[in-house]
Amino acid sequence: MRIFYASHDSGDPFGLKDSKTWYYNLYLPLVDIGHEVIRFNYDLTSYFKNLNNEVVLSKNRPILEKELLKQIKKVHSDKPITLFFSYFYSNYCSPEIIKEISKMGIVTMNWYCNASYQFDLIKEIAPAYDYCLVPEEFRLEDYKRVDANPIYCQEAANPQIYKPYNLPKKYDVTFVGQKYGNRPEYIQYLLNEGINVRVWGPGWKRRMSLKRALFEKSLDLKRILFGQPPIKGLQHISGEPLVNMELIKMFSMSRINLGFSSCGETYKTREPILQIRLRDFEIPMSGGFYMVEYMPELENFFEIDREIVCYHSKEDLYEKIRFYLSHPVECEKIRRAGYKRAVCDHTWQKRFKDIFNVLGLK
Repeated sequence: MRIFYASHDSGDPFGLKDSKTWYYNLYLPLVDIGHEVIRFNYDLTSYFKNLNNEVVLSKNRPILEKELLKQIKKVHSDKPITLFFSYFYSNYCSPEIIKEISKMGIVTMNWYCNASYQFDLIKEIAPAYDYCLVPEEFRLEDYKRVDANPIYCQEAANPQIYKPYNLPKKYDVTFVGQKYGNRPEYIQYLLNEGINVRVWGPGWKRRMSLKRALFEKSLDLKRILFGQPPIKGLQHISGEPLVNMELIKMFSMSRINLGFSSCGETYKTREPILQIRLRDFEIPMSGGFYMVEYMPELENFFEIDREIVCYHSKEDLYEKIRFYLSHPVECEKIRRAGYKRAVCDHTWQKRFKDIFNVLGLK
């Protein structure tokens, strides 16, 4: 199959230097399963970093649209394209452009993985595609309501990139990811309870103002007066963002890799939004022992407590960390089972093959 591919390489809106998340997880697997993949030769960075900026949208979108059609028509005239595959937001181009691509006899398909809490960023353009690959099962009806054609496709990982490394265990508990939502609360709780936890990612390494530092010092003094231990801050256990091989190797260097399922600040509501993430497959496939916030959908992909471990609260997380750190044999058994399940069932290569077979795309 001949595929015209359009996506930003990075999966991170913070523009982490050299991040190649989607290059590793979408582009390479499509090539790996034998398709001819032609990349859209265009820098999508400004669109990716300004998803809600109307000024950027009105100025840049027509430029992208013109170049996209120009390149597709050129490639299609040389030799017919079967599939236009993209990771596009509505601010990248208008629905009319996607429809124009369809009129050339090209099947159009879009991948998007933030609809759990950012469906508004895709709802304008989604109906224009022949198919939308959707990893959030509970959002399928939302796509249908706007007349889109969703196909449930869960995230995965590329075993050619995400693999175990023979490295010594350097850390007890680690988390790599952005600082937001209930994550700081959980990390602070573990730290206060004496767990040797480390974190890397955007937001964790922020420098504290002198005013804030003095305020927290005063709180510590009050706690000491009442016979309570001072709260340990997160600065000394925080590191800069990790990407690509640094990230993957960290999974092998950690006895326990943490994951969080809650989206944004929704954990404060009566109905928090929970989402399966790329990390839920990256860590097991990289041979890491994985402990993640429970959500029922995870049971469709892993046997809980046999292939990965789930927690239900920060207290439950603390108790399970203590148990598995003191039971390395059990930890190793689950780690191995999680790895085996991931490489068998949860590769992007398998996801794409299954979808293309169902749709009759060859």
